[in-house]
Amino acid sequence: MFKNRILLFHLITALVVIIWGTTFVSTKVLIQHGLGPIEIMFYRFVLAYFCLLMVSHKRLWADNWKDEFMLMLSGLTGGTFYFIAENTALGITQASNVALLVCTTPIFTALLVHWIFKEPLRRNMIIGSIIALIGVGLVVFSGSVLLQINPLGDFLSIMAALMWAVYCLILKPLGKKYPTAFITRKVFLYSVISLLVYFLFDPLQVKTEVLFHPVVTLNLLFLGIVASMLCFIAWNAAVKVLGPSRTANYIYVQPFSTLVLSSIILSEVITLASMIGALCIIGGVYLAEKE
Repeated sequence: MFKNRILLFHLITALVVIIWGTTFVSTKVLIQHGLGPIEIMFYRFVLAYFCLLMVSHKRLWADNWKDEFMLMLSGLTGGTFYFIAENTALGITQASNVALLVCTTPIFTALLVHWIFKEPLRRNMIIGSIIALIGVGLVVFSGSVLLQINPLGDFLSIMAALMWAVYCLILKPLGKKYPTAFITRKVFLYSVISLLVYFLFDPLQVKTEVLFHPVVTLNLLFLGIVASMLCFIAWNAAVKVLGPSRTANYIYVQPFSTLVLSSIILSEVITLASMIGALCIIGGVYLAEKE
């Protein structure tokens, strides 16, 4: 029974990352219709928060101020800081650089778990992570050896990876004390609050005619309800069951899912290097998860 539960959460985590891989296409559609990356993040988090509030509203605050502060940090690291760093990096460096560097998240997570919680670094996890990261490189660059270095953009990409790793670590102790829906709702709340502060310096321009365009509305609903609310709940539950390191390893699958979706929807060609990279990702994640 226990093994079946573990397998179920492995499958759920893989599905979550596949869905997150599709958000690049959805976000691109919204940008083409006139919305900015920060606007998109704000709308999807507001939508996710209020949807969660309808089903999880009995508890409003944590048991103490320390836990409430940790919940605030989870919202900042897993929400605001991560997305702002990633989206800003996409604006000043190659998307391929960002996709590759953000996939260092599992490595950061494993090192932080080892450093803070004193968990040993498993040999299979290290070798599997290296194989999967090589696979990510093959998928992202599709066999091209061209790598343009942009110090600021690449630094922000690494910071995004580090923020998500810290987010996963914060979830570990919180998951033992609070329901997953409550934690997820607080993540969105503090993300929204921090973005409201951001808008004091760069005011939000509400484009009503754009928001009610059918394509924009449908994509925002997908990003807010499916990719944010449901996927964050599933991811946070997986971290509680599988642990931060094991869950984070599935980040490697994201470029692979983006590759497949881009081929289906955008008619992009899948190269031999990409196919080899996909096999490396699958094999690497399997090895990393193996005891």
